[in-house]
Parts: sequence; C-alpha cells; structure tokens
Amino acid sequence: MVNERNKIFAKNLKLARFIKEVTQAELAEAVDVSESTISLIERGIQSPSVFLVHDITKFLQIDINDLLKNVP
Repeated sequence: MVNERNKIFAKNLKLARFIKEVTQAELAEAVDVSESTISLIERGIQSPSVFLVHDITKFLQIDINDLLKNVP
C-alpha cells in the first residue's frame, strides 16, 4: 500500500510541477533539498516528510489536496 501511495503522490507532484512549468532543479532549490531527492520522490522511491510537502505546496502555490488526490 505504501508503494502505491508513493506512486500516486509522485504522479500528482510531477503533474503539478509540469503545470507550473517548474523544473526539478528549481523546485529542489526552492525547498532546500537536492535535485536527486525530488527525483526520488517523483519516481515513488522516497516518501517526503510532512514538512517538505508543506514547503512544496507553498512554493507551487497549490493545495495539499492536489498532491494527495486519489491516494488511498
């Protein structure tokens, strides 16, 4: 179940980033993590902390529910 959740979250994050026309490098710099961390999250390999999710939503100016949409 965790892996499935990670993959859905990853898809939602990648879509939100694409819509906002933000690169992984730009997002990483804005939320103070490495680009590889963003890549791992977007591939569903790593789960972000709640604080990182908060920072991402603030930077992308989206609601947290946009990232959690369809997550069981």
